[in-house]
Amino acid sequence: MRQKIIMDVDTGVDDSLALLYLLASPEAEIIGIASTAGNVPAAQVAANNLAWLDVCGAADIEVALGATEPLAIPLRTTEDTHGPQGVGYAELPESARALSPRSAVEMWVELVRAHPGEIVGLCTGPLTNLALALRLEPRLPQLLRRLVIMGGAFNHPGNTTPTNEWNVHVDPEAAKEVFDAFSAAPADRRPLVCALDITETIEMTPKHLTLLAERAGSFPVETVSPLDPPHARSAASNPIVRHVTDAVRFYFDFHQQCGAGYLAHMHDPFAAAVALDAGLAVTRPATVDVELAGTITRATTVADWEGMWGREPNADIVIGTDPEIFFERLIARIGDFARERYPAQ
Repeated sequence: MRQKIIMDVDTGVDDSLALLYLLASPEAEIIGIASTAGNVPAAQVAANNLAWLDVCGAADIEVALGATEPLAIPLRTTEDTHGPQGVGYAELPESARALSPRSAVEMWVELVRAHPGEIVGLCTGPLTNLALALRLEPRLPQLLRRLVIMGGAFNHPGNTTPTNEWNVHVDPEAAKEVFDAFSAAPADRRPLVCALDITETIEMTPKHLTLLAERAGSFPVETVSPLDPPHARSAASNPIVRHVTDAVRFYFDFHQQCGAGYLAHMHDPFAAAVALDAGLAVTRPATVDVELAGTITRATTVADWEGMWGREPNADIVIGTDPEIFFERLIARIGDFARERYPAQ
C-alpha cells in the first residue's frame, strides 16, 4: 500500500522540492496539502502549491488554505530567502484550480479521523495549522501513524536568531503546543524531528542540478554559476527541470550572500524522504520544549537528552544521515518523474 501523507507547507523553494520528491515517489500518496503562512503569505503558498501540481500533472490533490497569521504574534515572512513569490526566480504558470472548500485545519482533522493510524503528517513550515487542529482533535497524536517535523535547532546555531530556526521562530506558541500534545503519543509514534543540526548538512550544489537535468533527459544540460545575473532564466526543455533550476538558483544566491557558499540547504526534501523511509535517519529520543519567555532566547527549541526534567521523551531527533544517499534518491526520483511527465522530443 502507498503511504498516505498530509503535507503542511509554507512553499518555499525547499518545500517545493519536498513536494516534487513525494510526487515522484511511487510509495507515497499525498492526500492533502495544507498551506500555511511562513516563507510567504498563506495565499501565495496555496498558489504555489496549485501551480506545482499543475506543472506536474497532479491536479487531483486537495490543497487547503491554512492559517494566515501565527497564534499570538504578527506574521514574519522571508522573501529575501525564497523570492517575492516564494519560488526563487521560477515563474510558475498561474493555476485555474480552486482551493478546497474546507480549511487546512478541517482537512487535517477530517482526514486523520477517516484514516486512523494510516497517515504520516509532514510539516515543513510553521506549526500553526497543526496546533489549531490539535485544539479541535486532541486525539490527533494517537490517530496519526507518525509525524515528521522540519524545525528547530538543538546542538546547532539558529538560522534566524543565534538560537532560532525559522519555522519555530515564526510561531513558537504553535511549536510548543505541538510538542506538548505529542507527549501523549505512543513511543513508536513520537514525532521525527529534522532540525538544523542535520538539515544543514544536506547541501545541494550546481552539480546536483546538472545530474537532475541529465536524468530527466532535459536539454540543454545547464550548469548554474554565481556569475549568472539575476535576470538569467533556465532554457531547459523539461518544464519541471526548468522551474526547479530557476527556483534553486535563487536559493544558491541567497546562501552565498549569507556566507555559506554557492549551495543550498535542502531542509524540507530531506524531511520528505525521512517521512517515507525513517531508515535514512539515525535518531535519538529526547524531551523537546520551546522557550517562550526568554528575552534573547524566545523561540529556542530545547532538548532534554538525559531526562533531567523527569518527563518522558516526546520526539525522536535526527542526529545522523548519509547526504549522498539522499541526493541519489532525490535526483533519481525527480529526474525519472520529470522524464515521464515530459518525455524528450
